[in-house]
Amino acid sequence: MQRLVEQVAIVTGGAQGIGGATARRLAEEGARVLIADVDQETAAKNAATIREAGGTAEALAADVGKHEDVRAMVEQAVSRWGRLDILVNNAYAPLGGEGRGGALEVSEDAWDRGVDVLVKSMFLAARYAVPEMGRRGAGSIVNISSVHGLLMAPGALVYEAGKSAVIGVTKQMAVEFGPLGIRVNAICPGHIVTERIQERMWNDNPSGFRFFEEQYPVRRCGRPVDIANAIVFLCSDEASFITGQALVVDGGLSIQLQENFAVRMAHYIREHPDTKLPY
Repeated sequence: MQRLVEQVAIVTGGAQGIGGATARRLAEEGARVLIADVDQETAAKNAATIREAGGTAEALAADVGKHEDVRAMVEQAVSRWGRLDILVNNAYAPLGGEGRGGALEVSEDAWDRGVDVLVKSMFLAARYAVPEMGRRGAGSIVNISSVHGLLMAPGALVYEAGKSAVIGVTKQMAVEFGPLGIRVNAICPGHIVTERIQERMWNDNPSGFRFFEEQYPVRRCGRPVDIANAIVFLCSDEASFITGQALVVDGGLSIQLQENFAVRMAHYIREHPDTKLPY
């Protein structure tokens, strides 16, 4: 039985990766899905895939760091299908080399862009989505954080700060919007092998990829559908008493003694200096 029949969902960053798989899984469960992404061409292809499988989906070009784009995103979903039940804040903008480093290295532009996409986007989306959900007295918002929102790594200030803030904003919104019937949760994925990572890492360095798989208790890296399945659960009535939580979906990676993992990784990198990391 489909769990989200006739519900309307927006997935930001829904062209591919975690967002792409989430859009497809929501549609499989009966939801009508608006895919919002800066990559309109790939978003349109994903929407077409959903329709070919018998689902309902449309694509919209949107930069979630821009006020007018977020407003248009919500307005299109509501005007097209008459309601809004689900919002998945998944969009992320890769910052490249300028986004790497700590407070002494990262550029101010990279910081601003990271905050816009990871944090400000949730504030903007809530401003427009929550009133629509509140009219029906029900709704579910899922924000994509990371295990990096719970456990810090050096040289990644923008990402760690942004993903940590996602969890804080999630908890605050859960308290604020709960009386309106709106649940707000976060998911903290481990390393997920998206299409880009598959191309960048597995194809170029299969032995390095297998090394990272061996670091997981379940002996595999995560797949986009693993996160999509958790999102579907949080959006369904099965999770009606769950709000304000940061659900870790990482194959057990973060429950291990981090020192052991770090030592194994350091040894491997020294022996294989050309290894491309999966994040």
